[in-house]
Amino acid sequence: QVQLVESGGGLVQPGGSLRLSCAASGSIASISQTAWYRQAEGKKRELLATITSAGSTDYADSVKGRFTISRDNAKNTVYLQMNSLKAEDTAFYHCNSLIRAEDSTDYRNYWGRGTQVTVSS
Repeated sequence: QVQLVESGGGLVQPGGSLRLSCAASGSIASISQTAWYRQAEGKKRELLATITSAGSTDYADSVKGRFTISRDNAKNTVYLQMNSLKAEDTAFYHCNSLIRAEDSTDYRNYWGRGTQVTVSS
């Protein structure tokens, strides 16, 4: 059974930094693209950053230059380094990965349960 687990959220002051982790576990044959999303209270879910298996990245304008997505293939983990955090970054952060399990020939979307990030003084 494949699972995604996010960690690293918490309370941080404006201007501070956090690093989120998205760890995949289980019988994994291959991980394709992974993305980070967030959803603030009363707002739509927002795509923040994506990283492909080859390491190509893309960012939403709202986080470009402040957030960095990276991956450690040996650990099946994708990171989101968040710097210069603002109050408007407060949200619930999720990761999503396209994963092919060992007993499958197809890639499926997997979601983690998410982690809360609160930026406040």
